Amino acid sequence: MRLLPDKPEMGWLPYGWLIYLTGFVAYPAMTGASAGRWAATAAGLAVFLVLYFWGHWREGPALLWNVGGIVLLAIVFSPTNPGASSFWIYAAAFLGDAGSRRFAFRGLLLLLAVLAVETWLVHLPFYVWLPSAVFSLLIGGVTIEQAEVRRANAKLHLAQEEIERLAKVAERERIARDLHDLLGHSLSLITLKAELAGRLLGRDGAPDRERAEREVREIERISRESLKEVRSAVTGYRAEDLPAELSRARLALESSSVACEYFATALDLLPAQESALAFALREAVTNVLRHSAARTCRVRIEQGADAVTLEVRDDGRGGLAPEGAGLTGMRERLAALGGRLERSGEHGTRLLVTLPVLPPGAAARRPRVLPAADGEKRVPPALASASRL
Repeated sequence: MRLLPDKPEMGWLPYGWLIYLTGFVAYPAMTGASAGRWAATAAGLAVFLVLYFWGHWREGPALLWNVGGIVLLAIVFSPTNPGASSFWIYAAAFLGDAGSRRFAFRGLLLLLAVLAVETWLVHLPFYVWLPSAVFSLLIGGVTIEQAEVRRANAKLHLAQEEIERLAKVAERERIARDLHDLLGHSLSLITLKAELAGRLLGRDGAPDRERAEREVREIERISRESLKEVRSAVTGYRAEDLPAELSRARLALESSSVACEYFATALDLLPAQESALAFALREAVTNVLRHSAARTCRVRIEQGADAVTLEVRDDGRGGLAPEGAGLTGMRERLAALGGRLERSGEHGTRLLVTLPVLPPGAAARRPRVLPAADGEKRVPPALASASRL
């Protein structure tokens, strides 16, 4: 049978505090008490020990029954045994766990009032009431404050656990969003190329077979890149490169017989912003391939005085179908950077991503100028810093 609960902060200290019962037990021996007095002392000690150890298992208002029982022992024994002054102190020490700090201090004042009334009624000597009052006030006040600190620490521990739980939930959502952004585009491209290779393999002739072999090799390359990106995302070191994403977008669109027209100005972005724009471009192009049945897709990336914008517009079927996980994840990623996403479905689909521009020189690298592809036109002189791919 355990006398004390399994609380690491409690340890063996409750056993040590029993040293203050020495005076209560020693006084009958010092005064040559009768057998009846010894029996009463032993009974009082037994009742106290039950209330004392039981009190360590209880908290809240229920603990007041233990406090009241110890106070009653103090009232009964103080007139005849000066060592009973320790009972007042034990009762005060329990008040900290009986309720809030205000409630406990009110209980301590009530305990001192009961001591004062008994002192007045039975004329307790000063060497009984004085240490009882002083040490009850001192030890009671200390234990009340300690109990308040424990409760605050317990709340803080619960808050930390809740923060950790929410962080884990957010991390799971981030991983799910990143995997969708990473694999959705790549798997769609692999599917399209596999279908094309299958059709080419079904034809006779060396040119078709050679083209099919190129498509198969491209599938292998995309698969390896996707595996590399997933590994980088898992280790947390992945930073999406916008020019590379533009190149992949053009390749994916052209493989699906969608004409691709786009240009971009010089950009001065932090890695997090570039990654968000790259993911937005990937999701937008993936949706064009899957849902739009478009013949042309236009991509525009510009950085102005106040914001950098990414616009993806197609001439497909348009409409405003319910947003899936991709667009929802895109909105969350942009919102975390102070950006926004606008979507319209008239005359095709148009997605406009806007991110606030950083103060001059805030980006930790030089402006990114997206190069034009060989053999394609440059943008007009008015957009000399832009490149048409």
